[in-house]
Amino acid sequence: MAPSDPPPPCDDVPAPDDAAEALTGHALIHSLLRSLDGSPGVYRMLNAKSEVLYVGKARNLRARVSNYARPSGHSPRIARMISETASMMFLTTRTETEALLLEQNLIKQLKPRYNVLLRDDKSFPNILITDHRFPRIVKHRGKRADRGDYFGPFASAGAVNRTLSHLQRAFLLRNCSDQMFEGRTRPCLQYQIKRCAGPCVDRIDAAEYAALVSDAKLFLEGRSTRIQEELAREMQAASEAMEFERAAALRDRIRALTAVQSAQGINPRSVAEADVIALHAEGGQACVQVFFIRGHQSWGNRDFYPRTGAGAAEAEVLEAFLGQFYDDKPPPRLILLSHPIEDADLMVQLLSERAGRKVEIAVPRRGEKAELVENAARNARESLARRMSESAAQNRLLAGLAEAFGLAAPPARIEVYDNSHIQGAHAVGGMIVAGPDGFLKSQYRKFNIKGTDLTPGDDFGMMREVLTRRFTRLLKEDPDRQTDAWPDLLLIDGGAGQVSAVHEIMTELGVDDIAMLGVAKGIDRDAGKEEFHRPGAPPFALRMNDPVLYFVQRLRDEAHRWAIGAHRARRAKSITATPLDEVPGVGAARKRALLAHFGSAKAVARAGLADLQAVPGISEAMAETIWNFFNDRA
Repeated sequence: MAPSDPPPPCDDVPAPDDAAEALTGHALIHSLLRSLDGSPGVYRMLNAKSEVLYVGKARNLRARVSNYARPSGHSPRIARMISETASMMFLTTRTETEALLLEQNLIKQLKPRYNVLLRDDKSFPNILITDHRFPRIVKHRGKRADRGDYFGPFASAGAVNRTLSHLQRAFLLRNCSDQMFEGRTRPCLQYQIKRCAGPCVDRIDAAEYAALVSDAKLFLEGRSTRIQEELAREMQAASEAMEFERAAALRDRIRALTAVQSAQGINPRSVAEADVIALHAEGGQACVQVFFIRGHQSWGNRDFYPRTGAGAAEAEVLEAFLGQFYDDKPPPRLILLSHPIEDADLMVQLLSERAGRKVEIAVPRRGEKAELVENAARNARESLARRMSESAAQNRLLAGLAEAFGLAAPPARIEVYDNSHIQGAHAVGGMIVAGPDGFLKSQYRKFNIKGTDLTPGDDFGMMREVLTRRFTRLLKEDPDRQTDAWPDLLLIDGGAGQVSAVHEIMTELGVDDIAMLGVAKGIDRDAGKEEFHRPGAPPFALRMNDPVLYFVQRLRDEAHRWAIGAHRARRAKSITATPLDEVPGVGAARKRALLAHFGSAKAVARAGLADLQAVPGISEAMAETIWNFFNDRA
């Protein structure tokens, strides 16, 4: 069984009888104890609507669940959870580690209300030095499918881009694609500005280039002192030989290495590879700060704000964070924590299985490691303070918005819609989302307008298609509106006509109880003179210096930016599109092979079966598919 796969359950505990189903809270839990034994496993607590409230693991199911059967002695969070519990489900596992893995998979899938949930968990970029006779150095994000050496992770794309820029100056490694490398006949601009050694046109031989690659790997592994000393000796020798141009080039490489080291901030001497993870919790909110250390070098930090399940303890937050954070990324050899976790031995075993080597978890109390943790904790404390301040300001704006526009309560989710096109071509609809946490960029959506019966430039028709697709899907996925995916307010870039059209669409869909607001620029179309439109109400305006007015302008401008960006991306893609993109089974590699062989998509369309079969990588069956595609269209 792969470490990341959910473990198979050993057996299901029978469902409780009808008498137990009539009970709730700790009385229900107490009645279930007789069906449990001391096996490890996972339990789920459900409310009267069969919604999962909490998923937990246990080394001993009976002992763990018996804690919930006590009528008192619980934290307010646990007491609320118990009082809402109307039923429970149990799965036993063979080992405690399987229980931990199953728990993490269920939490990720079910997102229970009282569990700690990691939000905004995106992959981190790495630096990749490819496996090639003349390797390239590039940024890589996602699955490590390409052959080569990976270094990282880096906290952000900006951090890895800055580092790559300095490394190219220091080691002169190419960053062009293999296809471009093979086709060069003259040095490119990277060679001219001294960021590449020019291996594509034999300005450096394979042995010399391999030495540069080796030095780059040593530097990324943290063994940079020897490299800089060697470069300094070469620079001195070149200067003494009056080779001043070479000496200046070596000086620039040394400066580039120094720039990388200074940009990395803290570079610990005693820690070669670790993730430093610190937690600060306050007011029911939490911030987890992660610093990445590889090769004695700090590759930056990232802050996370997990949902704490209505006030979970530090140990529970950190344990849940570790399980979810390393679900799709390899853990380092050492993880330094600011707080101890409950089942550290189980977490070590699980992460070691995922990494395929030993992983250590420690909570240092003294020395350089403790200083690293304290630095991360200070950053977590400051980040949470800033976020809470911004959140308070955002909540004031939402309350002001509700007051200004007569809403029943401050909106928890605002959806803003806009369209972008050029005379109807490459039309795209954009949706952005905002709430108490600001702009929720992971919730943004774009809609490629597909309607064939639309008149070019028909904004009403485009908006109808966008809203119909959005809310038809929402009605299908969540007809009872149990999730937070439903908006409290729709903001439309337009005046009375657009608002009337949107209201008609929503009425047809049966969701006309959602508040909607149109934002028009007014007679002079000047920012600050916006008019606001609501269904069945006269237009009105806010005073010029009203913070709510600025807030609505920001929402509208963000929707405009998002829609324009999506439109430009679609338009740019259409410029390079060819009929080959529509042929089933023809991907990027086969497309390149066909274009290289025939010269154009039009020539491919005119080619015969025998000619298509002569293309490298095109089988007889694929040749028939391509031929049939173009001849059926004729």
